[in-house]
Amino acid sequence: MNYQWFPGHMTKAMRMMQENISLVNVVIEVIDARIPYSSRNPSLIAMAKDKKEIIILNKFDLADDKVTDEWIKYYESQGLIAIKANSKDPKCTKKILAAIDEAGKEKRERDARRGIKNGTFRAMIVGIPNAGKSTLINLLSGRSIAKTGNKPGVTKAKQWIKLKNGVDLLDTPGVLWPKFEDQSIGEKIAVIGSIKDDILISEETALACLRILHKRYNGVFEKAYAISEVDDLNQNLDAIANKRGCIKKGGYVDYERAAAIILDDYRSGKLGRLSLESPDEIKE
Repeated sequence: MNYQWFPGHMTKAMRMMQENISLVNVVIEVIDARIPYSSRNPSLIAMAKDKKEIIILNKFDLADDKVTDEWIKYYESQGLIAIKANSKDPKCTKKILAAIDEAGKEKRERDARRGIKNGTFRAMIVGIPNAGKSTLINLLSGRSIAKTGNKPGVTKAKQWIKLKNGVDLLDTPGVLWPKFEDQSIGEKIAVIGSIKDDILISEETALACLRILHKRYNGVFEKAYAISEVDDLNQNLDAIANKRGCIKKGGYVDYERAAAIILDDYRSGKLGRLSLESPDEIKE
């Protein structure tokens, strides 16, 4: 299946970000800790190249902790500030706000030399759809100000939000990029739920999930569904469907329902803390 999703509102959002990038001092990119490479939008990376950047590996509670630590080291080696976070956990607030303050230290010192007191410091938060930006903003601002939802495409327009540390934060819609040159990237983005499911063939996305996790965590489906996990992905899908009662009238397998169960179980963490990629797999 060809994975792609770049509707008109994303084109508009990218244009808006380009117009506002000069107003901010730092860019905060929220990525998914399960796919820290594939969930980095190259268009956003290019846009932020002249700005200080903070990378938030969000939803780390759903990712393999050891692999997430490897990703933190990977991005720190590139001179980036990288923080793992769970946007639903208030304990993450202090560390993220401290990172934003550190990123603004140079600007504040420059203002002080010019005799400017209490100068404004602005940040822009960006990321792919369903990365958890809105939930993170509510955490950092201490208010339920950004609309949230466990699906892509919730945030539609920009808004300025005041954080607890006084920083003005520009919220932006989640955006992908016009074309995935590497379809394995689009595949992983689909598996975590950052492409609308209703434009995809759910069975194909579920098979992608089965293939990646069978290779990386062989036995995870056998443990979760009490099946005999084998190398044949279709056989695993059939076995899971039968175990979960996904059978239509006439004894036909309901693949759409079985696919939905597999994807929901992975996305919600019911299968365990499982990452879809590691730094040693990246070809620069």
